[in-house]
Amino acid sequence: MSAVLLQVTDLSVSFPTDAGRARAIEGVSFVLHEGETVGIVGESGSGKSMTAMAIMGLLPKNAVVTGSIRFRGTELLGMSDAALREIRGKDIAVVFQDALTALNPVMRVGDQLIEAVRVHRPESSAAERRARAVELLDIVGIPSPELRVDRFPHEFSGGMRQRVMIAMSIANEPDLLIADEPTTALDVTVQAQVLEVLREVQRRTGSTVLLITHDLGVVAGTADRVMVMYAGGLVETADVDPLFYETAHPYTAGLLASLPRIDRRASREDRLYQIAGQPPVATAWPDGCRFAPRCAHAVAGLCDVVVPPAVPVVAVASGVEADAAGAAPGIHTAACVRVGEWQKEAVL
Repeated sequence: MSAVLLQVTDLSVSFPTDAGRARAIEGVSFVLHEGETVGIVGESGSGKSMTAMAIMGLLPKNAVVTGSIRFRGTELLGMSDAALREIRGKDIAVVFQDALTALNPVMRVGDQLIEAVRVHRPESSAAERRARAVELLDIVGIPSPELRVDRFPHEFSGGMRQRVMIAMSIANEPDLLIADEPTTALDVTVQAQVLEVLREVQRRTGSTVLLITHDLGVVAGTADRVMVMYAGGLVETADVDPLFYETAHPYTAGLLASLPRIDRRASREDRLYQIAGQPPVATAWPDGCRFAPRCAHAVAGLCDVVVPPAVPVVAVASGVEADAAGAAPGIHTAACVRVGEWQKEAVL
């Protein structure tokens, strides 16, 4: 197994609001190893992007953050802004989900790439920085990069702007690349092209990729391992194949059931499966399992009382006690007190 690059332990993020404390993330633990691609999936508001912003140190000043985020053994929480600026863009970089608003509309694309290089390589010359900007555009597959480098963002298509964002994020060959919804609002063909760019970048640089998305189809073809988030916590973590074929949490099963299937013939009356209800409000988490109010397998007096810990699925089946904190590749965990039981029932 490759070395641990990032270790997140018991991470919690909350914000004061007029309605009370909003708990955006609570008790999240995981590890990322060198060279792997890990996907985080879940509904909007589940805490995916908040987790990324916590890692980058880009949360609002009123955020209350507890736990631990260690990058190559160095604690990031509590680090000064000056020290974090040395890490951002150089060791850890992020591809934001809306390239149109992330790029400066009044700066040429090349100037924005050059700025990303200059911040961490001040000793480089102007000619070297421009050459690097052209090289980066070429790496991400933008045609005629020596000409495009002097264009403005509005002169690029949506897919090309996303490629520019990827180019900017890899300008200094970071060890960890966080891609936050990189295929949002792109058509299927362009999505595939952007994902191939990410794969090619990883092959060239050896970076670890944390891919944040709501699209299970994206992680199926891209990620090595998947973490499913719901209401600020991780509910299931597994390698890709076990997650899809040996699903251990009812929420994950609901997400998979809501996907259209091309291997099944459907009539006009058929409808895609829909998980009942709505996600809970961050200022008022329900007691017990947060998914219990929407779960068809919830048992009164158990699921609405007991907060389910994340436990190894194999250990549950064998009756062996094990610790699931910071689940690693090959370890399948689920936060459900009825793991191994609900699958036997007919309903989702």
